[in-house]
Amino acid sequence: MYDFSKVSRSDLPAPAIRWSGIPQFNFVGGHLAPESIPIEKLRNASNRVLSEKGSLLASYFVESGPQGYLGLREYLVKKLDRYSSISCNTDDILVTSGSSQAMDLINWALLERGDTVIVEESNYGGAFSRLIQMGVNRVAIPVDNDGMCTDILSAELARLAAENVKPKYIYTVPTVHNPSGTIMSLERRKQLLELASKYDLAVYEDECYADLVWSGDRPPSLYGLDKESRVVHIGTFSKTVAPALRVGYIVANWSLLSRLLSLKTDAGSGALEQMILAEFCEEHFDNHLSELNKLLKMKLDTLVAAIDREFGTSASYDYPPGGIFLWLKLPDAVDTELLAKVALDAGIAINPGPEWSMQKDSSQHLRLCFAKPDLKNIEEGVEALARVCFERFGIPEFGSNQPRN
Repeated sequence: MYDFSKVSRSDLPAPAIRWSGIPQFNFVGGHLAPESIPIEKLRNASNRVLSEKGSLLASYFVESGPQGYLGLREYLVKKLDRYSSISCNTDDILVTSGSSQAMDLINWALLERGDTVIVEESNYGGAFSRLIQMGVNRVAIPVDNDGMCTDILSAELARLAAENVKPKYIYTVPTVHNPSGTIMSLERRKQLLELASKYDLAVYEDECYADLVWSGDRPPSLYGLDKESRVVHIGTFSKTVAPALRVGYIVANWSLLSRLLSLKTDAGSGALEQMILAEFCEEHFDNHLSELNKLLKMKLDTLVAAIDREFGTSASYDYPPGGIFLWLKLPDAVDTELLAKVALDAGIAINPGPEWSMQKDSSQHLRLCFAKPDLKNIEEGVEALARVCFERFGIPEFGSNQPRN
């Protein structure tokens, strides 16, 4: 067997582990539940698109140009205005193969090895891993219930300026932060933009979870508040319609989009997915999102009730105002990286805190994604996790099968 390691790059990340199937209790990944996928409406949209516009698939860009299917970009213009207070036109939008491709394009365009960026102390693990692979320095800012702590951001930017270090961008997940689920306050958003203007920095706004707010009430996006065109905004349909459709988007001014287009060498993201989404969303997105948020909140309520019952005072958390995950803290005696390993052997998948946080106490945190499992599976999974945790760490104190008062 030929050994490809002899010709592989020396700076590649660690090899992937061969997939071994979905665990019995799966609390990882940005999955949605099968019952939340609007299959019948997507099928009808697909039939209409193929019947009426299927011939467009003969061209790489379905006669819409390299920025994505025009019908979807036209829908996004209306959606972004209504949901995110973003005023833009179709030329300001680039459709991507999920938000992951959006992240890669932005980083490839803006970053070089040795650059510095500002990130939230706890954040999307994929953002961290990308920056590490690119050899980029991360300056971490804490997050509280009002989002990124702008007083600490201000102090860090002043420190960096004194050292003649200018960050390439400030990266933030302001609306339904990953992993804490918090929503940055309007005041903090304005303060962040003021600091970006003072130090002449770009702002990279990741709004992939922003539609998943229980109340439906959320502040304007940073892009919508920006008066200086320094914000680049990304979003996705993966967390609202279906992850496997792989449709995301970037909103930015042309000076940046033109650079991103030159890097996007895939001959266009999947057009059929874009066409189906445009057809579906125009008629059904608002109602679908309302029903999805009701389902997600029900699952969250089931999850926290199970945690309260099985872990009692051994576990602490802040109830999030939206999203698909819970950021949980366990006592100091628990190492969640070790817990994740022994739990996986028992058929339970969890995200240990250090994968999602640069906090000093991140080893006591874990992220539980609750969107995919059904209510019974959530309850049984938490019970099984408590049992594993007790067997390995003696926590929760009374074992997993005794009720908490």
